[in-house]
Amino acid sequence: MSGHSKWATTKHKKAVVDAKRGKMFAKLIKNIEVAARMGGGDLSGNPTLYDAIQKAKKSSVPNDNIDRAVKRGSGAETGGADYQTIMYEGYGPAGVAMLIECLTDNKNRAAMEVRTAMSRNGGSLADPGSVSFLFNRKGVVIVPTDQDGKNVTEDDVLEATLDAGADAVNDLGDSFEVVSEATDLVAVRTALQAAGIDYDSAEASFVPDMQVELDSDGAGKLFRLIDALEDLDDVQNVFANYDVSDDVMEQLQDA
Repeated sequence: MSGHSKWATTKHKKAVVDAKRGKMFAKLIKNIEVAARMGGGDLSGNPTLYDAIQKAKKSSVPNDNIDRAVKRGSGAETGGADYQTIMYEGYGPAGVAMLIECLTDNKNRAAMEVRTAMSRNGGSLADPGSVSFLFNRKGVVIVPTDQDGKNVTEDDVLEATLDAGADAVNDLGDSFEVVSEATDLVAVRTALQAAGIDYDSAEASFVPDMQVELDSDGAGKLFRLIDALEDLDDVQNVFANYDVSDDVMEQLQDA
């Protein structure tokens, strides 16, 4: 899930160690397989594959699973599926704009499941182009503040990435979000590595131009919808233009 609240990143980390671990692994493996199919299995010449593998490793996906996914995607091993990327557009509770990115080998199944999840949780699908204009394709790198006992500061991240193309560094609490043009993603990630700064993930994302401020009722409904969508096997990412304050998050957690 991608939206600008500290909870978004925290939730992602918790999801890795909860009951959804297997489903998360499957989605990360699917990303690796598709990246290898699109750009080949050589990490040095395929930065998308490199980042997909790094993200999987950070999420504790076993190396054997990663290696097999690369082989299937690159054609070195049989059994790979013909995945297609499909982007659905829609609106959630409180008029929040949503982009739902699917990676599927069955477009009809994906469309039906997304439509059902939206309609059952207060959302609705929209015509292509009616929502996507509210988002820009950006490079997003998540940098944890605590790195082996050393505290990385915002100044550290800025100093390392500014010349590489970073547009903004946002404080998410226990991590920083480095935003750049999508074309500068590899340069930003490489600059962090050169500075000895570790990162949790580096990927192209959809960042909203404007955000909808949600109260506890609207946030609770939206999060239930996003959870329902993320629980679908074909859904890889959900992007939404919401903003939730710390006070509202505390209300939801205490409820």
